Amino acid sequence: MSYETLFYTVDGSIATITLNRPDALNTIVPPMPDEIEAAVIRANRDSEVRVIVLRGAGRSFCAGFDFGDDFAAGYAKELAPGGRWDPGADMIYTTSAFAGPVPKFMSLWRSPKPVIAQVHGWCVGGGSDMALCADLVIASEDARIGTPYARVWGCYLTGLWIYRLGLTRTKWHALTGEPLSGREAADVGLINRAVPFAELEDEVMRCARRLASNPPSQLTAMKLIVNQAFENMGLHSTQTLGPILDGYMRNTPDALRFVETAGREGVAAAIAGRDGPFGDYSQAPPSEQPVRSHVISPEAPRFGRK
Repeated sequence: MSYETLFYTVDGSIATITLNRPDALNTIVPPMPDEIEAAVIRANRDSEVRVIVLRGAGRSFCAGFDFGDDFAAGYAKELAPGGRWDPGADMIYTTSAFAGPVPKFMSLWRSPKPVIAQVHGWCVGGGSDMALCADLVIASEDARIGTPYARVWGCYLTGLWIYRLGLTRTKWHALTGEPLSGREAADVGLINRAVPFAELEDEVMRCARRLASNPPSQLTAMKLIVNQAFENMGLHSTQTLGPILDGYMRNTPDALRFVETAGREGVAAAIAGRDGPFGDYSQAPPSEQPVRSHVISPEAPRFGRK
């Protein structure tokens, strides 16, 4: 099986899914959500695989949905049939368990086999929604995790920021869009662990091997009981509402001006207009951004061998 947007490899009992659009910071375009789901299904059908690792090639895990020409071209048929945004078509597509990106990301959550997200660089917008679907999230300390769409052009999608952080902290980030470093995200409990970038792959490898040493049925049972508790809290309902609101927020006058600026002056100009007043994300001082030289090779590490 071949993929356009990712690499899939297996070494021993560990399957690795590597997002592979490094020149675009692994931004999300069709068919990435479908390919993630396909790779997760593939890993679950392989009796030798016990753990899945999700990572990004290049200098970022995933910088969210690509809101440039690739997004418009990739989703136009579903969201704007006839060349004009159709809120009904948007709702049908984004909430469909068979088509929408959020249900595809949630294959990570539904996978009976545990998933570890290895996060470095930018993990923002839809990229953060994706990463938080994993069971465990381990990040480099200098990573930046956030939802700049809280300011314009979006809404929480998977809802897992809400369920992982709780009311008080979620409200802060939902209303300000303020990002967290990997270190801060671990300290507040959004993710599991943060380590220096030089130790990231080894730390993920140790964790994957540790999980893989447990009986598969035990891993599945423990994941199932935890997931079921959160689903009983209304996770599915939140994930139905989130993409519907996201559709509206992508088509407000402010959002349309944002996308028009990106088309006319470039994505960097649109982002500068959005984040410049706050001095964060790419508008932050270099010391408050991911280190640009921290790059992950698309070649998966040898998880199955010591």
